[in-house]
Amino acid sequence: MVHLWVRSESRPNEERVGLTPQGAAKLIASGFRVTVEQSQQRIIPIADYAQVGCAIAPEFSWVDAPIDAMIFGLKELPDDGTPLRHRHIMFGHAYKGQPAGRVLLDRFLAGGGTLYDLEYLTEADGRRVAAFGYWAGYAGAAVALICWMAAQHGKIAGPLKAYPSANHMLIALQQDLIALGTARPTALIIGALGRVGNGAADLCEAMGVATTKWDMAETASGGPFPEVLAHDIFLNCILARPGTPVFVPASAKVALRRLSVIGDIACDPDSDFSPIKVYDRTTTWDQPALRVHDHPVLDVAAIDNLPSMLPAESSENYASQLLPYLARLDQLDQGVWGRAQEWFEKAVGQ
Repeated sequence: MVHLWVRSESRPNEERVGLTPQGAAKLIASGFRVTVEQSQQRIIPIADYAQVGCAIAPEFSWVDAPIDAMIFGLKELPDDGTPLRHRHIMFGHAYKGQPAGRVLLDRFLAGGGTLYDLEYLTEADGRRVAAFGYWAGYAGAAVALICWMAAQHGKIAGPLKAYPSANHMLIALQQDLIALGTARPTALIIGALGRVGNGAADLCEAMGVATTKWDMAETASGGPFPEVLAHDIFLNCILARPGTPVFVPASAKVALRRLSVIGDIACDPDSDFSPIKVYDRTTTWDQPALRVHDHPVLDVAAIDNLPSMLPAESSENYASQLLPYLARLDQLDQGVWGRAQEWFEKAVGQ
């Protein structure tokens, strides 16, 4: 029997979850055992899980879960250095040369556990089976617009919050834009044909932002790309990987430009392959904008859990994509899970 243990997220502002009560009910009906931890911040009430037959565990009790339980979460574990002895399903951010990733992998090696990285759950053709991409793009474009509006007032964007729904977010943004008068920025999206880019484009369209949409064809030359500097907002929706062109070189800080806000939605500044060379760290909900130059202003927004700004829609959408593959957890040696284990073994040198 597969025992899936849904842990509480330890990261602040992380209200998402990768399994809904409806999905849990289907797994239980097929013979799974599902345990769900209590949580002070999860968007879905714990009572909804109990009602469909999930076992309920105290918050953060996964460390003492039975060794055969598969621990399922989304974002990072507490950074306490303890060895990891379980099999974990999560976004590890550990395979692209990130310094924190090496630390995480060493914890798995020390404890004998295994990482099944959600980013590397792929079909045989390399396509990811589930992604938060659309809502990351949608929220990321919203954050960039918030940063742009703050800059119009001579300020740096203040703390962000989660919204009950995308409609609530749109209404709030519209009110703020109306306060600015008729001014609207222009935006350039790179990666516009992907899920992230689609979400970003939809937000921009809803806000009346004139948008230029680029994808692989427009960036095939390898750069430089002066068009990026000619827009008010640049939205990067391309994951860093070997061969990715540089979209914003370090020289952009002092270049003649209209660009004032970069929304690095892919958000991988620690990667050796990052296409944005004007910043070196992620930003936060409390401080969403990193000002990398003052005159003229250049702010970078790079938050790595953007979909949690819309936790209800993003959880429901992601969980529905992932559920068919969670149902195959009894087949860890093949398919998407087998490939994910191969990625882990390669990363740790096994």
